[in-house]
Amino acid sequence: MAFQRRKPAAIGVKAPFPGFIEPALATAVEKVPSGARWIHEIKFDGYRVQVHLANEEVKVFTRRGHDWTNRFKKVAEDAWHIKAGSAIVDGEIVVPAADGTTDFSVLQNELKGKSTSIVLVAFDLLYLNGRDLRKLPLVARKAELKKIIAGTNVQFSESFEIEGRSMFKHACKLGLEGVVSKVRDSAYASGRGNNWVKKTCAQRETLTIAGFALDEGKWDGIYLGRHKGADLVYAGKVDHGFDKVSAAELQKRLKPLIRKTQPYTKRIAHKGIWVEPKLLAEIEYRAKSAEGKVRHPFFKGLREDL
Repeated sequence: MAFQRRKPAAIGVKAPFPGFIEPALATAVEKVPSGARWIHEIKFDGYRVQVHLANEEVKVFTRRGHDWTNRFKKVAEDAWHIKAGSAIVDGEIVVPAADGTTDFSVLQNELKGKSTSIVLVAFDLLYLNGRDLRKLPLVARKAELKKIIAGTNVQFSESFEIEGRSMFKHACKLGLEGVVSKVRDSAYASGRGNNWVKKTCAQRETLTIAGFALDEGKWDGIYLGRHKGADLVYAGKVDHGFDKVSAAELQKRLKPLIRKTQPYTKRIAHKGIWVEPKLLAEIEYRAKSAEGKVRHPFFKGLREDL
């Protein structure tokens, strides 16, 4: 009698395709955690996405659940080759440089044209072939993910089981954005929690644009605000990170939003051209003042996925 190979045991819980799942978010920490219960991944500088494969179709969603498949056509094409009948993949869309670093502003420039450089870096698998995997340990989900993207253009986010602070030190030395540390046996939990934590080499924040400045008709940066409840509080001014093209494009976006009064709850002494606080900017900075103003800020780009 011929040997009969046993069929691998099905993993996860049998369930209908759930549609968009609120993503798990990492909590910022002062120190990278240590110990055997943690694994560490490189923090990428891009757009967080959730890729769905179902009914012979691929869709790419932003972290807020907006369908951006048409904006990320190359990613959808790459994901088509994932070896699964149905799947939900959590990952980040980036433009990798030769040295392994990623840059949000470069990604934005790539998206203005028909980019061939953008790549999906996958780091979690929530659903596979009719089964919900979210209650499985993280390392088991990642193992399945690695199998189904092998041989495709989708990249796998490797985990490093080394001392966390050493990992962070090396990441910053290489010019990477930072480190995301995750509890190795944790289930996937939507929302911000303590099973995933992050530490960036430079601090980053998404702030509201409250106005812009011109110096003798020339671009002189933007005024920032931070929401505290219903209040919009002054968070500083940034005049670095712009070139002629990005400054002109941003001014064009802001002009239709011009208003006569400051949008801040508490008026500031600066002179500016004030706008309705509708656009969000990704800002990199070294530190914050006691009042919450960003110090040495650098404009990285608009956040339109939030």
